[in-house]
Amino acid sequence: MLACDFFTVDTVLLRRLYVFFFIELDTRKVLVAGVTAHPSGAWVVQQARNLAFELVERNQRVRFLIRDRDAKFTTGFDEVFCSEGIRIIRTPVRAPRANAFAERVVGTIRRECLDRMLIFNGRHLENVLSEFVDDYNGHRPHRSLGQLSPLSVTVPSAAPEVRSTSQFHRTDRLGGLIHEYRLVA
Repeated sequence: MLACDFFTVDTVLLRRLYVFFFIELDTRKVLVAGVTAHPSGAWVVQQARNLAFELVERNQRVRFLIRDRDAKFTTGFDEVFCSEGIRIIRTPVRAPRANAFAERVVGTIRRECLDRMLIFNGRHLENVLSEFVDDYNGHRPHRSLGQLSPLSVTVPSAAPEVRSTSQFHRTDRLGGLIHEYRLVA
């Protein structure tokens, strides 16, 4: 299952940017489809084509896509996914909890990243989101996944050993906003 949604980011120069993203519900993997100042139906359809092509390349079977009733989701958007055998589930009107996974990701991105830094333009936002999503997908533990990250879900989890703090290495991401800890070899 996939879910998709938009969220907005206001820049230092008082411009509003729209971020379009998808989340895989089983692994919690986030895919940022694109950032634009003027989302149109044609732009959203192109992002859908890009994702559909990526899903086919990865040979990943998706059965459902949850989306809201935003006017940017045109019939062309739905047709891209229907042609791949994906059923579209539209959320009820004024029911943000119906797309709770996507809303939770938006809240996480805002709380852990965007509320703590100033964004200058679209390129800056793309770079920040790229690094945050790399950390989110590759390192950040999720309770629903047994404290694994989305990219390590297929790896069987073993009981962690208790080690001293001298055996860990800290890596700062996003200028020290996020800290990653790894075992020293």
